[in-house]
Amino acid sequence: MPKQYAVIGLGRFGSAIAQALYSANNEVLGIDINEDRIDEHQDIVSHAIIADSTEELSMRNIGIRNFDTVIVSIGDNMQASILTVVILHELGVKHIVAKALNKHHGLVLSKVGATEVVYPDRDMALRIAHKLMTPNIIDYIELSEEYSIEEVKIPDSLVGQSLIALDIRAKYNVNIIAIRHANGKMAIAPEPNYQLKLHDIIIVIGKNMILNEWQSLNNPLP
Repeated sequence: MPKQYAVIGLGRFGSAIAQALYSANNEVLGIDINEDRIDEHQDIVSHAIIADSTEELSMRNIGIRNFDTVIVSIGDNMQASILTVVILHELGVKHIVAKALNKHHGLVLSKVGATEVVYPDRDMALRIAHKLMTPNIIDYIELSEEYSIEEVKIPDSLVGQSLIALDIRAKYNVNIIAIRHANGKMAIAPEPNYQLKLHDIIIVIGKNMILNEWQSLNNPLP
């Protein structure tokens, strides 16, 4: 079901999130103190308004507590982002996602009421570095300090082989949770007797330590 989101701060990160949420048929309110940004992003949100998120009365009048999730994506102004989270928390917003500039900023945001803290610059840098070091890995998502999910290209030599024959789980303790086909369709929890096709991409999950060891092999797939 579509949900209601408010995005505070329509810089590069905030506007990208707002557009993605709006494109998925959610109701999205864009909030920024800069009038030019509001004018620029009118078409990527349901509504866009000029407001100072550090003023409690403004947030109260907007009815901010009625939104399912509020994303605080204020740029380089740590003080404004922290005060905004404090106000949202006091007004009873149930789910607050806040962008942090660094670890210390993130710790403060968590302590003052952020439900979830994200580090977009750090996370993107890590993903790019990961791809550069492991060219066979298309993408990865770090689920926690212990587990990650990775998309892995299969070599042409594996086309026609079945998952049960590869036996990746037994050999490497890595689990295949899905396969993305060349046409973009996903096969979730593929059958053991599924035979790999040209340009298939396997999505695997495992412990970070094991995945790192697996990647270090010249050709991790048998």
